[in-house]
Amino acid sequence: MTGPDPILIFDAVSKHFGGLAVIEDLSFSVRRGSCTGLIGPNGAGKTTVFNLITGVYPIDTGRILLDGVDIARIPSRRRIHHGVARNFQNIRLMPHLSALENILIGQHCRNSGFLGVLQPVNLIPGNRWREEARAALAEAGLAQIENATVGSLPYGLQKRIELLRALMAQPRLLLLDEPAAGLNPAETDALREDITAICRDRGITLLVVEHDMHFVDALCSEVVVLNFGRKIAEGSPDRVREDALVREAYLGTAAAEQTHA
Repeated sequence: MTGPDPILIFDAVSKHFGGLAVIEDLSFSVRRGSCTGLIGPNGAGKTTVFNLITGVYPIDTGRILLDGVDIARIPSRRRIHHGVARNFQNIRLMPHLSALENILIGQHCRNSGFLGVLQPVNLIPGNRWREEARAALAEAGLAQIENATVGSLPYGLQKRIELLRALMAQPRLLLLDEPAAGLNPAETDALREDITAICRDRGITLLVVEHDMHFVDALCSEVVVLNFGRKIAEGSPDRVREDALVREAYLGTAAAEQTHA
């Protein structure tokens, strides 16, 4: 499915928790500059893949290559410096801080030291980091809420702010875990437009876990399908939708057979 220049390669990766195989001999690659969907039924291992990429869990066997570097051997706290950023299925913003201050937090990996720590608490009001964060909000059409307390904002706006915060790390690979979950159709469309612009304008590679297949169809050119920690299909959204194993995983054997009857 991928071209000759993958940015991410999962190479025969396995992960067990006790006697339970959560990821089993998983191999796939993500083409540079693409938006790739990672889909599958609940419990398929999708979020675990994200946790392995970011180092929340160590792998048992295999390799995770980012631009040829095996990041599986790099401490989790250092992986963001190698160009990996993510959001979370459940929003992890600082609800008591403003939208602007939450965006500033995303810059810390690029701006270490004492002064960098002070920025999100407004002790240094005028600097290029703050102006960059303000510009990011303005570019997303959110300049009017930069001083609003995040906890008071609608859920859809919080999702968009979390996306912007992840982008402030200037990642090469951005992992989005169910970005459309809990959003109404208008909010979903706005978020999809944001994500599409990221791919188009910034050249950031996206790996997206999402259950909303309409969202995946509109956003992703390539899809990897997991079931019980194994890859069962990959290809375009149209191709995987017609795959018999995918239908069986989502619908069950009898229902899948009925759709072909």
